[in-house]
Amino acid sequence: MSEPANTICVENFYKFVSEGKLMGAKCNKCGALHLPPKPICANCFSTDLKWVPMSPRGKLVTYTVIHVAPKQFEAMVPYPVGIVKLDDGPQLLGRIRDIEPEELKIGMKLSVDFEKPSTAQTQWPTWPRYYFKPT
Repeated sequence: MSEPANTICVENFYKFVSEGKLMGAKCNKCGALHLPPKPICANCFSTDLKWVPMSPRGKLVTYTVIHVAPKQFEAMVPYPVGIVKLDDGPQLLGRIRDIEPEELKIGMKLSVDFEKPSTAQTQWPTWPRYYFKPT
C-alpha cells in the first residue's frame, strides 16, 4: 500500500529522490531536522512533522572505501561511502562518485546528485538513488 505524499516515511523520501529533490522532516514543535526522515522527532518525540527541502551541499565528515561488496555492487569496487554533514545540519550517508578514493579528504565540500535505477535491474535496490560528488 502506497503512503500519501505528505506522510513522513522513507518510502516518500525516495519518491522525492526520484523527482531530484532532497527532502527531510522538520519537527514543528522543536525545529529539529531529520534526514533520512522519521515519523517521530528523535529530539522531543513529537509526531507533528512536515517535509522541508534540504540543502544539497555539505562537508565530508567520514568515509570508508568498500573493497568487498554485495553481488549487485561488485562491478563498482572499490567505491567510497561517506557521511556528509549538510549545510542545514543533518548528516546523511551515501555513496561518493566522480572522485578517486585516494583524493577524498575529510572536510571537503560535496553535493548531492541523483540517478535513477536501471530498468533492467530486477534485484535490490530498485529505488531511485542519490549520491555525493565533489562541488
